[in-house]
Amino acid sequence: MCKFAEICNVHLAKMANTIRHQGVVTGVNGSHLQVKIIQTSACAACSIKGHCTSADTKEKLVEALADGTSSYEVGDKVWVTGELSMGVMAVLYAFVLPFFVILISLFTCMSLWNDELLAALCSLALLIPYYYVLWMNRTRLGRKFRFTVQPMN
Repeated sequence: MCKFAEICNVHLAKMANTIRHQGVVTGVNGSHLQVKIIQTSACAACSIKGHCTSADTKEKLVEALADGTSSYEVGDKVWVTGELSMGVMAVLYAFVLPFFVILISLFTCMSLWNDELLAALCSLALLIPYYYVLWMNRTRLGRKFRFTVQPMN
């Protein structure tokens, strides 16, 4: 395999593992930037989206780190990139693990009390400490979930 093909394969592999959104810088604090990104569904770019109820767009503010080579100002258009594994971990922490907390606690409470309503309420109540623990560990999780910013060319 030629050297050019090896470089292209490595670049494509890196691109396949990243999530990338266009954004606009709304705040600058040293190397930390606040960027507004617009998430759109696949049909939000459709020409008849005004006549359809399934088209949606959402504006989100994201904290990101600037690369050391560029300086950014409010209003600059940038690319916000993150690892695909961050999305998988976010889904795991936000949806999969709480599902198993509910499921296991529901069966455990049903075997202890044999009361469906009490078991369901207890299972749902266990989500409060679960999300509280996530909230308490937000700085540690913030180190895992890092977005970077690159200038648009």
